[in-house]
Amino acid sequence: MKKYIILFSALLIAGFTSCTDYLDKAPGSDIEPDDAYKNFKNFQGFTEELYNCIPVVSSHDSHSSFNFGDDDWWESTETRMLAYAIDQGNFWGWTAGFTFGFPKVSTASPNNQTKENKANLWALSWYGIRKANIGLANLDKLTDATSEERNLIEGQLIFFRGWFHFMLMQYWGGLPYIDYAIPADVTPTLPRLSWQEAADKAVSDFQRAAELLPVNWDETAVGKVTIGKNNLRTNKIMSLAYMGKTLLWAGSPLMNYASGGSKSYDADYCKRAADAFAQALQLTESTGRYELADFSQYSELIYTYNQSGKIPGLKETIFMENLVNYDNRWRWNMVNDFRPMNINASGIKCYPTANYVDFYGTKTGYPINDITQKDAEAGYDPEYPWKDRDPRFYTDILFDGVKCSENSAWDEAKQYASLYTGGQYRTYSGNAKDCLTGYMNKKLCPQLMHDGSAYQNNNVLVLSFMRLADVYLMYAEAAAVGYGTPQSKAGSYSLSAEDAVNKVRNRAGVGNVAAKFLDNTEHFMSEVRRERAVELAFEGHRFHDLRRWMLFIDPPYTLKKAIEFDRADAQMDYTNPQNAKVKNLRETVLFERKYTDRHYWFPLPKNDVNLYEGFGQNPGW
Repeated sequence: MKKYIILFSALLIAGFTSCTDYLDKAPGSDIEPDDAYKNFKNFQGFTEELYNCIPVVSSHDSHSSFNFGDDDWWESTETRMLAYAIDQGNFWGWTAGFTFGFPKVSTASPNNQTKENKANLWALSWYGIRKANIGLANLDKLTDATSEERNLIEGQLIFFRGWFHFMLMQYWGGLPYIDYAIPADVTPTLPRLSWQEAADKAVSDFQRAAELLPVNWDETAVGKVTIGKNNLRTNKIMSLAYMGKTLLWAGSPLMNYASGGSKSYDADYCKRAADAFAQALQLTESTGRYELADFSQYSELIYTYNQSGKIPGLKETIFMENLVNYDNRWRWNMVNDFRPMNINASGIKCYPTANYVDFYGTKTGYPINDITQKDAEAGYDPEYPWKDRDPRFYTDILFDGVKCSENSAWDEAKQYASLYTGGQYRTYSGNAKDCLTGYMNKKLCPQLMHDGSAYQNNNVLVLSFMRLADVYLMYAEAAAVGYGTPQSKAGSYSLSAEDAVNKVRNRAGVGNVAAKFLDNTEHFMSEVRRERAVELAFEGHRFHDLRRWMLFIDPPYTLKKAIEFDRADAQMDYTNPQNAKVKNLRETVLFERKYTDRHYWFPLPKNDVNLYEGFGQNPGW
């Protein structure tokens, strides 16, 4: 029987020859335990590799594909994208060598400092789990250390063990939970756990990490040595927030159903999730460790431009993707992908779907139920569809008439977004690279192109796996479902579920959740789901949300639409495009995804499920 590490090259990176020589060795055979673990400095050096196993989501190739829900439309002829495979229902795509996609199977090493290497969530996560278990198994060798130093080491190791398991479980469901270093001479027969069983183990790890880790490393004796450089280290708030997220996911309809429950929420898991989030938020608000960014800096949560390589995220980011090559990886095609051929001829083209943009309601806080119908209560008029929208509509989305270039030599149809039916942005090339949806992405790409070559340098984009607004919204969902009403609170925390949503909305200048959605939890949840769609748009969350809510395989969430309209005014007022009048407004379906129940989970690599009896493939694959 293969050794323990070879098992997990099969569970994770089966057949990847670049890792084989190293992985075929018994754990710890390359290092002297007394040197690696004897003091804090050495043990922290061992532990640092776990941070290097955090994957890159946003920019791991010359193009990137990381939004797999109903939010993006990639040019239909670009078959190299994992997003294309997912649209076609080919979830084997993640194992099939698709050039541009996340997560993917490929050769991976935590010490290979390339963004391409860091795309491999599968391999890096299992490697990180093994690394954490080896560290924990050798914790008794840390004899030359203070209690603070020992707690910091153990806290980091156990946090990452839980975190890597959780990341894998999001895509592949319940898995064996590896919480000890299996000896090389033991034949493993590790059971595949249900989602909730595995979640319970991850929750225990996050709880223990929260007990061991500080709120702020800068305020510890150890952290003072690297003061000001500790922002990305695991901490108590982070541990509690991921504890809450794991519990909320475990209580969500998909995970509850996959664990033998019903296709509805498990209220007990949600109640526990709300309690964990409440602890995290109370600590956040009392210490100021994290805070919601001012709306004037909203774009800096995602990217910066011409700011000397400044990392985005501000004090709102709690946990972010790997920073390898962060200061030069989001450039060239990475930004060109979001603008049509008439502005920039290079790149694959990607645009927001019209159906997703519909989630951006009005500034009063009301949804737009039908983009073609007037709604006096919401303050929406289909003749003026861009007027008085949620302010995040203007920070995230480029619509007809918005200035897109500073090149005054270009004609108006090129300087300003001509996104009406028949407009230049939609017909320039006459092929799939045109802006067929009628909208462009501003959240992931600067608004203004200086010339035909677009922004080629000085862009920094880093995605957050978790930021504070996300925690408030998860708390709102968990508290409402777990404790029963939109007005419910968890423990002694001051905010109700309703308050938490309004806190996020108010930051953006959006009206509170309307009273009509507060009469019961079902109605309230429709606004929580919409709020998550808007606040976290294009940040990689939608795919997981639709799946855990068990909405992913059903219309209208399987549709990708375009908006069609004509300009009503003879002369466009480019100084106030949000006030433009339109006519003949309608939406058309570009594509409908054909899914069945099996598409709720990614398939596991074929070689791995044949390792031993009882491991098993995901249903339908």
